Amino acid sequence: MSAPQVEGRRPAPARPGTLHMIGNAHIDPVWLWTWEEGFQEIKATYRSALDRLSEDPAFIFTCSSAAHLAWIEANEPEMFAEIRGRVAEGRWALVGGWWVQPDCHLPGGEGFARQALYGQRFFHSRFGRTATVGYNPDSFGHAATLPQLLLASGLTRYTFMRPGPHEQALPGRLFWWAALDGSRVLTFRIPYEYCTWGKDLEPHIRKVANDLTSPDDRLMCFYGVGNHGGGPTRENLASIHRLDAEPELPNLVLSTPDAFFEAADAERAGVWHGELVHHAVGCYSAHSGVKRLNRQAELALVRAEKLATLATTLVGLPYPQADLDRAWQRVLFNQFHDILAGTSVERAYDDAQHEYGEALSIAQHVTNAAVQRLSWRVTVPPEEGTRSFVVWNPHPWPARVPVEHEVGGVRDGFTLSDESGAAVPAQFTRSGATVSGWRRRLAWLAELPAFGHRVFTVRPGGETAPGANADVAGPDDLVLENAALLMEFDTESGGIARLVDLRADCEVFSAPAAVGVVLDDDTDTWSHGRVRFDRVAGHFGNARLSWLERGPLRGAIRSVSTYGRSTLTQDYFLYSDPALPVEVRVRVDWHEARRMLKLRFPLHLQFPQVTYEAPYGQVSRPGNGEEYPGGRWVDLSGVHRPTGEVRGLGLVNDAKSSYSVTESALHLTVLRSPIYAHHDPYVPTAAGDYRYMDQGEQTFTYWLSPHAGTWRDAGLPRLCAALTEGPVALPETFHEGPLPAAQAHGTVTPEHVMLSVIKRAQDDSGVVVRLHETHGRPATAQLSLPFLNRELDVTLGAHELVTLLLPDDGSAARRVLLTELEPGA
Repeated sequence: MSAPQVEGRRPAPARPGTLHMIGNAHIDPVWLWTWEEGFQEIKATYRSALDRLSEDPAFIFTCSSAAHLAWIEANEPEMFAEIRGRVAEGRWALVGGWWVQPDCHLPGGEGFARQALYGQRFFHSRFGRTATVGYNPDSFGHAATLPQLLLASGLTRYTFMRPGPHEQALPGRLFWWAALDGSRVLTFRIPYEYCTWGKDLEPHIRKVANDLTSPDDRLMCFYGVGNHGGGPTRENLASIHRLDAEPELPNLVLSTPDAFFEAADAERAGVWHGELVHHAVGCYSAHSGVKRLNRQAELALVRAEKLATLATTLVGLPYPQADLDRAWQRVLFNQFHDILAGTSVERAYDDAQHEYGEALSIAQHVTNAAVQRLSWRVTVPPEEGTRSFVVWNPHPWPARVPVEHEVGGVRDGFTLSDESGAAVPAQFTRSGATVSGWRRRLAWLAELPAFGHRVFTVRPGGETAPGANADVAGPDDLVLENAALLMEFDTESGGIARLVDLRADCEVFSAPAAVGVVLDDDTDTWSHGRVRFDRVAGHFGNARLSWLERGPLRGAIRSVSTYGRSTLTQDYFLYSDPALPVEVRVRVDWHEARRMLKLRFPLHLQFPQVTYEAPYGQVSRPGNGEEYPGGRWVDLSGVHRPTGEVRGLGLVNDAKSSYSVTESALHLTVLRSPIYAHHDPYVPTAAGDYRYMDQGEQTFTYWLSPHAGTWRDAGLPRLCAALTEGPVALPETFHEGPLPAAQAHGTVTPEHVMLSVIKRAQDDSGVVVRLHETHGRPATAQLSLPFLNRELDVTLGAHELVTLLLPDDGSAARRVLLTELEPGA
């Protein structure tokens, strides 16, 4: 029964919805300042937030980034104790669950996994809880695979701001974000701003209130001084209390992201499939150095963990958990979105180089300790005058890959063989030492057991084993050829004039490929307002071509071309083994300002489809000329015009992460040279004194794999892993040992299932392995790990990522989150 109406008095109109007021302080620990200043701003901001909590009993502070809290714990333990008390009473809301707010396209899949591992475990160990809301307000885009990674981190909801509505249309402010594996997270796009600058919030609140659609609608409204920290002010809070009494404004509730999502009407939310782009496309290529270091460090640490786990189990080497933790935390911090994206001040990259260097040094020491102890226990039979190497394969499938190592005392006329005496194609290549000839560099083709090792021995005398095709190098012309491919070179550009796939008798390229294309780039560091780069300024040319190597293993031709004051050197290697891709080692000496360099690969395709590696997955995109982020591989496949067959080209690289495709031409973005930390609307002047990115020399390697069918038929995920996560070779002396001269230690089948991680659990209770289905086809994986006495069948859905804990006590394997915690812990 409704209450009686008083004559002449109308009921008060319903207020136009509810705004959950989220008090936060977006803190960039590095951006237009270095980490030391960021450290201090974090302390000052947290002190301010704690003071506001004491002054206003209704105020709640929202906080992400475990790395920031770890700094406070170590440097200001008294303040940290206060924070723990506020977390316990529910007024210091933990969100994010990751070590920092990273760039959300550029880290590898394992980078995101470790963000969760270290972030959520820090929250759990210090506060007895983990975050449930993913939180990256300022990151410049978000990979299509993130919903699965978020759920596997224990994060069921997600909050972001970029790209904005003018850059990406979405079903609404609140929507379900779905990944290819079927994972879904309830996601909210922040209206307008994640921080505020004025003291009175009325203009900001009225702006956000315009997005409310009904009295029962609700949104989050973020407030607090940010970027350089600060947080909510007394004036902010006073204006919220004052405005909450205004009947024409929404209800204003001091709240948290968790409370908003609990109250939100999820059933009315639409669904979005795919990535969140475009914002700041220049970030995918700005500052080549930091991007290469990040990729190197991620891969080196994963490989170190695998070999360390094997050494711990087989030969009792203590597992260096503390060292690995420190290394990973250095990597994760520098994945922060303003560092890895290349948008910080120049000095910040000196700091990043030091920290990545520490991580790489730790990975090198861990790897060396493992293979030294393991190899010392491998049987190497004594034989006078020989040199032996033990080579370790970090992948749980057999690999046939090139190996190079410096060696002393080996002269011309040597032979190289494996432990069975079978001859192996080998040749000398350029040494890192410029000496009279005693010290030389040896290259050979190693066929390695799955996650195993093999001994190779160099003997004096005899004839070097021929390759699968001894005519890999033509006698006179600048031509490379094996049983699968024929390569000819363009004498003007230094690119590939022709690449013929002899297996199908077809031309791969429609015009010269691997040509350096220079484009005008007058954008700021982020490339705000730009989604493609298509203003061609010129091409590298005046090429000089010469033979670099000719031998039974491979032939190599060097191309040196120029543009302005810059030089592009590409060393093209074609191996005698027709199963190996074309390898190109690149050195760029760049001295151009506000220009971009791309390598162009035009293909004979119609109906092209382009697929990129994404973090623990892949994503397909249109070939519309727009700049997109990608991982280590990209593939362009379609109908080959001359033959009508489905064919394609896979491109793998070890350092770059930005690409574009225009119709059937694939472009690898090599570098950009914007001004450091230049942000619109500042307009540089002609007479200004500026520092430009990527000046000087840099190196990287890419591989070209022409194939029939699509990227799945080419097995690109495994090929990419074998090329970018190479084997480890160690010279070894003669001795007997408990390990035979060749042995496999682990396998996984079928081929479209990857075993990417083998490590000791963080709590040292067992071994953690991570599997990923790569082709979008459900599978039952057979996992054999004889060094652990484990044989497992693991069911994976299409695109599914599975983490297993294999307890030391021999009990059944069980699925865990990326955090290595049980779901709900």
